[in-house]
Amino acid sequence: MKIYCSGIGGIGLSAYAALQAANGHEVLGSDRSDSALLEDLRSQGITVFLNQDGSMIPHDCDLFVHSEAIPADAPERVRAREFNISSQSYFHALGEVSRDAFVIAVCGTHGKSSTTAMVARMLIEAGKDPSVVVGTKMPELEGRNWRKGKSDIFVVEACEYRRSFHFLSPDIALLTTVDGDHFDAFSSMEDYHEAFVTFFKRLPHEGVIITHGSDAECLRVAESSGKKVIDADTQPLIPLSVPGLHMRQNARLALSLAEHLGIDAAQAQEMLHGFSGTWRRMEVKGTGKKGITVVDDYAHHPKEIAATLSAMREQFGGRRIVCVFQPHTHDRTLKLYDDFTKSFSDADLVIIPNIYVARSDIETGTVDVQTFIADMAAHSKTECVDGKSIDETFAMLKKTAKKDDVIITMGAGDITKLSDRLLEQ
Repeated sequence: MKIYCSGIGGIGLSAYAALQAANGHEVLGSDRSDSALLEDLRSQGITVFLNQDGSMIPHDCDLFVHSEAIPADAPERVRAREFNISSQSYFHALGEVSRDAFVIAVCGTHGKSSTTAMVARMLIEAGKDPSVVVGTKMPELEGRNWRKGKSDIFVVEACEYRRSFHFLSPDIALLTTVDGDHFDAFSSMEDYHEAFVTFFKRLPHEGVIITHGSDAECLRVAESSGKKVIDADTQPLIPLSVPGLHMRQNARLALSLAEHLGIDAAQAQEMLHGFSGTWRRMEVKGTGKKGITVVDDYAHHPKEIAATLSAMREQFGGRRIVCVFQPHTHDRTLKLYDDFTKSFSDADLVIIPNIYVARSDIETGTVDVQTFIADMAAHSKTECVDGKSIDETFAMLKKTAKKDDVIITMGAGDITKLSDRLLEQ
């Protein structure tokens, strides 16, 4: 089969593309800009174009797969319809690939990637030989975001955005949190929770949901599905090689899964104890020439920010923590505004370089950055400044960063590029 992937550089679609190439299909695709992910895809024999005007799609293509970031009127999606090529979203396609497997799906507002990575590490080391698709890069996967296993187990990070995970056929579901997000796609918290209930109802009769019994909302949502619920909070909070209470809580889900699958508890704890983190999840990039520690993190929701900064304070103690936070869309910032302003108490300085506009079609308003900064400073009792742009933020840090500072670049946009530049200083 010849498969064309539009938005192939996305963390999800790139994994699908690589997996399908490993399955023997001819895969090609496009994205708007180059990246390390695209270079890795090329090294696997996948053709990648940096042209999305529709002209790269071959007439004999069997399947057109697009990321959620590609709108219906994008030239490539239009051209695929003109050619009468069967089209699917990324998760629709992933659901088809994993349909006949034993699917372990990790879902929730936060912690999906880290928990999926923990589960993948544990199952690999336990000899279960799973296939894996995860929204980050793992050292256990040779720095990649996918794995083709020989068993029928398929570990999948299941995203709720636009109800994408409804395309999956889970056998076991792990639920991390249900705090709420993506309110460009959900009308209310009730609507958001109902998406999870519908997902859990896709479990077979013998399927189970593993979640935190001490989280009343998680428990209510899980039990509303009528499926069997396992309380992960009966498991111990074990030490890990990464900091943060939220990480130790994620590990409880993996330990509970191990018990359910019959993996020895002591072995499971040992496997998870060695978990050292993943790409862009509290990733310590290194130390710059001035003795500044640079950390990069994907957090873009208030609860994630607070948890990450708390973990940084746990790890780095009394060192000055500078958080360069790039809000991901005006829409999310406006809808979770009050929570954002209270999330930075564990930072000593917060810099807002810009607001990342991922998709202009979802923006419902514009954040006044100066007001946002003032409100953050008032509620978090932390110094907050306007970085004005990534370049100007970089120049500011070159002048003001001190030896032993910890600078964490944070957000789901292109802020990660700043961490590499800071390492050179």
